[in-house]
This record gives sequence, structure tokens and C-alpha cells, in this order.
Amino acid sequence: MTPRDDSDANSNPWSDLDRPPLNAVALRRALVRDGGRGGLWSDVQVVARTGSTNSDLVALAVDGRAAEGAVLIAEEQDAGRGRLDRQWTAPARSGLFFSVLLKPTGVPVERWGWLPLLAGVAMATGLSRSAGVDTALKWPNDLLVTVEGQERKVGGILAERAGADAVVVGIGINVTLRADELPVPGAGSLALAGAVTTDRDTILRTVLRSLEQWFEKWRSVGGDPAASGLQDTYAAGCATLGREVRAELPGDKSITGEAVALDGDGRLVLATAEGVQQPVGAGDIVHLRPAGSTGSPGSE
Repeated sequence: MTPRDDSDANSNPWSDLDRPPLNAVALRRALVRDGGRGGLWSDVQVVARTGSTNSDLVALAVDGRAAEGAVLIAEEQDAGRGRLDRQWTAPARSGLFFSVLLKPTGVPVERWGWLPLLAGVAMATGLSRSAGVDTALKWPNDLLVTVEGQERKVGGILAERAGADAVVVGIGINVTLRADELPVPGAGSLALAGAVTTDRDTILRTVLRSLEQWFEKWRSVGGDPAASGLQDTYAAGCATLGREVRAELPGDKSITGEAVALDGDGRLVLATAEGVQQPVGAGDIVHLRPAGSTGSPGSE
């Protein structure tokens, strides 16, 4: 795998001592499978800067230049994308911005929609173990932490098809972003949430190992969300369930109701005021008030 690298030869990765560069050699030694050790991860590459690790890895996969289990990490992205083509930018080495190439062999295509939710569970598990922070999942692809009593987005996920048999899953995690660097009021970082460590090498290794464990477990049962435990685990950690929410749908439509369940297809089920249970498979979710609150709604 030969990823794009837009690094400036004059840039200094040690310009901010609170944000040291990732150790690519150590990451490969710890994660990449070899002749004597099995595992999912086949290659780990770190570039100083690129537009989007997802775009780069999708292109490499389609061209046949990236194998299953390839991991592409950028110290900085200048065209990182979230859902609906939203921009994701952050200072160099302030977070983890990476994409992985997965091939859900033996899993029906209709179950591939569980991959962003699986990545969310893996992120939450990995961050709890490595950084010691309590996290919550916002359906379908955001990770939340608490900063000064407020829910803040600390990470996001974007999954894209890469040819007929593969999916690239991109993950972004704000690690050391300071309060004056937050791009929007609802953003946060592990540091601001009181993480016990902000060592990105440690966090990345733990998240990737968690992702490998969940992916192999899910794939081994044909992507069955119940048999793999994925559906129950996601629901248990989902901050969206039990809340009054507004689902903003394509075509300038919206549905408001209580998020009551996650169905077998990974869709969020809303109970509307009309007594209808409406599944939502795609859209933006706005939390209108905390779970169990009886006060007047207010956007969070």
C-alpha cells in the first residue's frame, strides 16, 4: 500500500511537545500480522498530512493496491469528511484520524449497514480501556463524552463501499484538542473529558484491537447482530435511546418522537405522538432533551 502523503518537508512534527508524532514502526510491530501470528491488520501506514484517509484508502482498494486489514493514519487531514460531506478538521497530531479496509466475507450485504455501529461499539470499548473516559453512542455514528457536565462529540465514523466486496471505515477521535481549538460548541476531546492518558499510540492500538475483536465476532456469525451481541451492546451504550429526538431526513423532511429501540437492521425506531413506531435508517438525529426529562425541549 502506497498512500498519498502531502507532508511539508519543512514541517516539524515536534513543534508541539504535547503532541508527539505517532510511532509507525512500533504500531506495525504491535498490530500487523506475520507468518507466526494471525490477525486482521495486514498493514499500518502513517502519513504526515493528506486530504482524507477514507478517500485515499477507497482509491487504493479499488485499484487493488490495498489488502484487507490495511490501516491508513494521517497526522493531519485538510479535507476530512463526516456524514453528509461535513468537514472534519483539527490541528496536526491533536487527534487520531484513520481508515481501515474491511471485507465482510460471508456476511449478507444487507447486514453491512451494521459496520458503522460496530465501529462505534469498538471505539467506546477501546477508549474506556485506554483513556478511562465514560463514552456514549449517539445514533448512528457519533461518540459522546461529558465535558463540564455537557455532552460533547469526541469522535465520528464514516463507512464507504470500496468495490464489490469491501468497506472502508473512517474514524476520527479528538484527543488533545484544547477549549480554544474546538471547531464548534458541541465538540469535545478526550483531554477535556479528563482522560487518564492522551498517548495516541496507546489509544490507537487499543481501539484497533477492539475493532478487530468485534469485527471477527460479527463476521463469524454471518453478521447476525443478535448472535454476535452487537445489537444489545450498542443499545446498552446508546445515549439516543429513551430520548425525545428529531430525525432530519433527506428531502427536508423530519420526524419527532421518542427513540425507543434499535431494530434488527440497525435502524432507530421512533415512537411518534400519533402512536406510530417509525424506523429511521438514515438521517441526522438531534437530541431534544435528556432521557427521562419532563421539562421543555431544548436542542442539545
